[in-house]
Amino acid sequence: MQKSECHGGIQLRNRKAGSCDQRTSSSIQIKHRTTIQQSNSSSSTSSPETARKLHPRPSDKLNPKTINPFGEQSRAPSAFAAIYSKGGIPCRLVHGSVKHRLQWECPPENLPFDPLLITLAEGLRETKHPYTFVSKEGFRELLLVQGAPEKAVPLLPRLIPVLKAALVHLDDEVFARGLNALVQLSVVVGPSLNDHLKHLLTSGSLIVIKSKIPTYCSICC
Repeated sequence: MQKSECHGGIQLRNRKAGSCDQRTSSSIQIKHRTTIQQSNSSSSTSSPETARKLHPRPSDKLNPKTINPFGEQSRAPSAFAAIYSKGGIPCRLVHGSVKHRLQWECPPENLPFDPLLITLAEGLRETKHPYTFVSKEGFRELLLVQGAPEKAVPLLPRLIPVLKAALVHLDDEVFARGLNALVQLSVVVGPSLNDHLKHLLTSGSLIVIKSKIPTYCSICC
């Protein structure tokens, strides 16, 4: 009788010890999962991107570009850049050791000025290479071909607004290219330009020209 009670007591203690071990193991597993979750949560909130979303800076609302300054800007190319990339300008840029030059697909004198000369004039407002060089040099070389006056004079009503846009541009280099193009055009077409000066040299553009390059003021008179 005593042996049976003793044996029963041993089994009861074993069951209690087993259940205690199970509770201890479950508690350890719960603590381990909690620790992992806390670690993952802290690592995700500690990233700069998440922190920026949780605590946006005032400048992010004022200037969206500061959100990701290294991201690609989805900006559509200009009209001249799009035409150039599609091969609409019949020349290519040749990089020389000293200076660059243009290589035309055919002699420039065989090219129609309409709309090539106007397209090159529109490219004077570009601010990136190679568009800046191609437009400036292409406009100059096209006006040097034989028969240029006869081809350029009919285009003056369409050329003048384009050159005016370059003359009132905020970029000094764009302004200089537009003014040089105007001087080159005046040499080629001569007095034919006089009737268009009133449209080109408005009071605003005249003030800009006189303030930036006084040496060219003779063209304004």
